[in-house]
Amino acid sequence: MNSHGWLQILLFFAVVLLLAKPLGAYMARVYEGKRIFALSRVCSPTERFIFRIGGIDPETDMGWKRYAASVLVFSVIGFLFLYLLQRVQGWLPGGPAGAGNVGSPLAFNTAVSFVTNTNWQAYAGESTMKYATQMVGLTVQNFVSAATGMAVVVAFIRGFSRRSSDRLGNFWVDMTRSVLYILLPLSFILAVALLSQGVVQTLHPSQTVQLVQPYVNAQGQTISTQTIAVGPAASQIAIKQLGTNGGGFFNANSAHPFENPTPLSNFLEMVAIILIPAALCYTFGRMVGNTKQGWAVLAAMTIVLLGMVTAAYYFEQKGVPQVAAAGVQLHAVSGTSTAQPGGNMEGKEVRFGIANSALWASATTGASNGSVNSMHDSFTPLGGLVPLVTIHLGEVIFGGVGSGLYVMLIFAIVAIFIAGLMVGRTPEYLGKKIEMYEMKMASLVILIPVIAILVGTAIGVATGAGRAGIANPGPHGFSEILYAFTSAVGNNGSAFAGLSANTTFYNIALGIAMLIGRFWILVPSLAIAGSLAKKKHIPESAGTLRTDGPMFVGLLIAVVIVVGALSFIPALALGPIVEHLIMIH
Repeated sequence: MNSHGWLQILLFFAVVLLLAKPLGAYMARVYEGKRIFALSRVCSPTERFIFRIGGIDPETDMGWKRYAASVLVFSVIGFLFLYLLQRVQGWLPGGPAGAGNVGSPLAFNTAVSFVTNTNWQAYAGESTMKYATQMVGLTVQNFVSAATGMAVVVAFIRGFSRRSSDRLGNFWVDMTRSVLYILLPLSFILAVALLSQGVVQTLHPSQTVQLVQPYVNAQGQTISTQTIAVGPAASQIAIKQLGTNGGGFFNANSAHPFENPTPLSNFLEMVAIILIPAALCYTFGRMVGNTKQGWAVLAAMTIVLLGMVTAAYYFEQKGVPQVAAAGVQLHAVSGTSTAQPGGNMEGKEVRFGIANSALWASATTGASNGSVNSMHDSFTPLGGLVPLVTIHLGEVIFGGVGSGLYVMLIFAIVAIFIAGLMVGRTPEYLGKKIEMYEMKMASLVILIPVIAILVGTAIGVATGAGRAGIANPGPHGFSEILYAFTSAVGNNGSAFAGLSANTTFYNIALGIAMLIGRFWILVPSLAIAGSLAKKKHIPESAGTLRTDGPMFVGLLIAVVIVVGALSFIPALALGPIVEHLIMIH
């Protein structure tokens, strides 16, 4: 750990926090239906056209059941379209050459993955998916699946801001505005910035180039050329980061030089991962009429993520004892002209080094993004434990766009309920009483992912089909399976890449896990919002627990960590913890 690495990490957090307020205020205006400066001239006619051809009345307000049904219907349509597109893509024009129809299990897994904003990829994008599938199918889902999560969190916020009402807004309006006014403009700006750094954006087929230094392969043949995959990557990379999607154009994801070529592109992509989830916290405060509430939630998320980054950076910089004992001198790139000795550089890009790899691994799992600029499978046992634990905390450390905030607010409800039990007072949050119904739904939101992860991992370990994908036997192999189901249920999409996941077992099992992690959380969350919206507002009194100060921030962090620890420490003990103990003895 060195000062230059810490400077990069602190700069990242500073930029995210500085941008959170202006973007959050802008998004509040979007969802409140206010005029959006010059964008309204461009987007309002498009918005009206979409509503007209879709038969949507923007003035219609939906109850939580109709809102949830709209989300489910839209998601089913998106799944069917993307599944069929993959199944017939072999007959579509355009590159890359040799990309035929996708097999049924993989097409199912990929369609579920992108519709649920997970973007788990059990395939090599540059060779498996046609350009048409990438643009018309995957990139479109990157926009609308992210917009769906943003729409749901806005409906959840309205549950607090509205009084004696059973209406949460209109899903079609919220989703459309999320795309037109937020995701499209931000993606355009980021895509142009990435193009300036060398990220590819072309419809040309793969390019064959001459090697600077030919070589002789194992068959004795002299190889003097190389085929380099290209494609329309920049547009997909921009929305994959901003929408916390994570699905890369290339198999190596953001470790690939055509997706992430420079330190500046690396920094921009990392900021994009956290930007909208952070800004939504301020949007929450603005829409409930108390910005301090939004800052309190943002503070809790930031503190936990900073702790995770610190732990990952420490364990990766500490390195592997066996390597040091063997007398091998490693040098980890620090971003300065003077290299620093030590550290685990296996699986990391030299141009990014340990600090940026640890920061990205923590941010991508905290934000439910799933993109990677290094291979988590090559982290030290405790370094790899950090991204695993970050997902285990419930997709609340920023989380996916929208989904992270509404789950974090559910944890806030639980924290307030616990505080109320300790002082013998009916718990209240933002002027709404927290009662039995809300706690039942909150229990489902918290417990269902835990059950799905642990049961899925148990099945993977207990069956031959599950064990067949393990590349490294022993505790690391267990960690690979645990990470796969954790990532799927958490709608994250990153992986311990040593697991061979493109099998019928994992395509189906992880696809089911993704559906559970998305919709079995989303529906109870909307049920809570609907219940809260019906309640009258209760004025604050001397006995009301303040939820905008340091005490509440600490309580919220404690609840998140304790729930995660109680749920997953036994499983972690069988994987990364025991692997670490083996490594140091």
